[in-house]
Amino acid sequence: MNPDLTNPRADEIDTILKGMPFAQSLGMRCEILGDEMTAILPFQEKLIGNVTIRALHGGAIASFLELTAMLQVFLVSDMARPPRPINITIDYLRQGHAKDLYARAFVMKMGRRMASVRAEAWQETRNDPVSAITAHFMIPQPDPAP
Repeated sequence: MNPDLTNPRADEIDTILKGMPFAQSLGMRCEILGDEMTAILPFQEKLIGNVTIRALHGGAIASFLELTAMLQVFLVSDMARPPRPINITIDYLRQGHAKDLYARAFVMKMGRRMASVRAEAWQETRNDPVSAITAHFMIPQPDPAP
């Protein structure tokens, strides 16, 4: 792999995901190239919310997008731990089918106390998103010196 495209925080993100039982339950994983991260939610039968139309559960999609946005903030920052959500607004744009789900997040503004992030999830074509979120995260403040 090109050393210019590796991100030293990629291993930290992997450790964070392995330390989150909910992320493990979802089966979420991330592929990182430079400062771009693509999150992947592999399809599992337990993620079906409507068995009649075989649609993914909205809560699984929203949780996946929240984790994607949170990890993107962590990836592009120097914070010691992941940020905590302040608020999240989700737009369900169309049905999530019984297939793998992919997501990317973009940090629109990183302030000293808050980050504003937009994330989108898609299945087959990135230009045809299933859902999107706008989220705000609290930036962890460094511990004061003794």
